[in-house]
Amino acid sequence: MRLSVTVIGVLLACSLTLPGCSTDDNKYDETRDWSAEKLYAEAKDNLVSGDYKKAINYYEKLEARFPYGKAAQQAQLELGYAYYKNKDPVNALATADRFIKLHPNHPNVDYAYYLKGLVNFNEDLGLLSGIANQDMSERDPKAARESFEAFKELVTRFPDSRYASDSMVRMRYLVNAMARNEVRVAEYYLRKNAYVAAANRAVFVVTNYQQSPAVEQALIVLVKSYDAMNLPELRDDSARLLKLNFPATAFSLANLHRKAWFEIF
Repeated sequence: MRLSVTVIGVLLACSLTLPGCSTDDNKYDETRDWSAEKLYAEAKDNLVSGDYKKAINYYEKLEARFPYGKAAQQAQLELGYAYYKNKDPVNALATADRFIKLHPNHPNVDYAYYLKGLVNFNEDLGLLSGIANQDMSERDPKAARESFEAFKELVTRFPDSRYASDSMVRMRYLVNAMARNEVRVAEYYLRKNAYVAAANRAVFVVTNYQQSPAVEQALIVLVKSYDAMNLPELRDDSARLLKLNFPATAFSLANLHRKAWFEIF
C-alpha cells in the first residue's frame, strides 16, 4: 500500500513540476514568442506553397494573439481562402461573413464577397459528384443561388473591383445552370403526367431566365403540358413563341401526337 502511494506521489510530482514528464498536449510551441509580422509571414509562405493546414494554424494564432492589428485583418481574408483551399467550405464561408460584419468598409472587403461566391460556386456533393462529373444544373440549386447573390452584391457595390469581371462571367453561368435545373424539374413532372406542375416550372423559366438557352426546352415543355391538359390556345401561343425565338428547333406541333418508332401502343 505504501509503495502504491509513493508511486502515485512521484507520478503526480512529475506531472506537476518536471517538463520532461509533459505530454504531447503540452509540448513546446515554437511560435509562442513570434511577432505578428513573423506569424503572418510564415502563414503567407505556407499558403503560397500549398500547405494549407499549417497556414491555417498560423493565421488562427495570429488572430488570437494580435486581434486588432492590420496583419490580423489581412489574416482573416487569407484564412478564409486557406479554409477554402483546404476543402472546408463551412469555415471558409463563416470567416468571410465574419470579415464582412467586422470590417464593412475595409478596402479589400470586395474579396470577402468574391470568396463567398467562389466557395458556393465550387461546392460539390462529395465524392460521387466527382465520379459522375455532375454539372451544377444537376445539383441542389441552393448553393448556386447563394453564389449568385454574393457575386451580385460584389458587382453592385464594387463595380470597379478587380473581381467584378470574373464575377459577371460566373453569374451568367449560374443563371444558365439554375434555368437548366428548373427545366429538368419541369421535364420530370411532365414524365409523371403532373402537367400543371410542369407548366408552372416552365413558365418560371420563361419569365425569370429570358436570356438563357434553357428557355427553348421550357417552351417545349409548355407546349406538351398545355396540349395534355387540352388547352389549345395556351399550347398554340407557346408554340408560336418557340418558333419565333428558336426558328431552328426541330420541334413542331405536327409531330406532337406522332408516336416515336419505338412506341408500339
